[in-house]
Amino acid sequence: MEAALKLRPTEIPDEHVLSASAIAGDREAISAIWILHRRWVAAVILAYKPREDDLEDLLQEVAMSLVSKISTVRDPRHVRAWLRTVAINAARASARTRHSRPQLRLVGIPEQEKVEPAIDESIVRDEESRRILSLVANLPDDYREPLMLRALHGMRSKQIAAVLELPEATIDTRISRARRMLRELAREEGKSYGFSKKATEP
Repeated sequence: MEAALKLRPTEIPDEHVLSASAIAGDREAISAIWILHRRWVAAVILAYKPREDDLEDLLQEVAMSLVSKISTVRDPRHVRAWLRTVAINAARASARTRHSRPQLRLVGIPEQEKVEPAIDESIVRDEESRRILSLVANLPDDYREPLMLRALHGMRSKQIAAVLELPEATIDTRISRARRMLRELAREEGKSYGFSKKATEP
């Protein structure tokens, strides 16, 4: 897997070509898929997981599914949507079970990708940000997920639209409404949190 460890964003091949290779069982392609997508996968997990559950554990579960089940995807164009579904299912299953998970040792995923934080941990550790995330958890799924992808991963509307398979205009509308709902929730609690314009605007 040394070749996958050395991949840089500019060296990653066309996503559909890469997905086809991964589906065919190419371990380096599977590793590259994880490098390409894991950060927004982390944002999706954060949008659905219980607050108490560990993000890294859930990322490992998704990575394990990527290694063991990507061959079940029929169309390379659907890998991104499939990966999102796996992430949501892992987060929701975690909400149902809430039990300790064993540490998984993944074969075929670069070691540095397993231990490197999926997002800037200061975003989640910061006290005010934790309060914001607590408020975001109260938003409906359709609004929470695009807002998290924008705020935590910095994705543009076009990128979020590709992940969620929705029109770009719909993404803009949902993020705008999510921000309004978030401000309303903050006012109800008697405090003014709110995401910065930089974090939530395209």
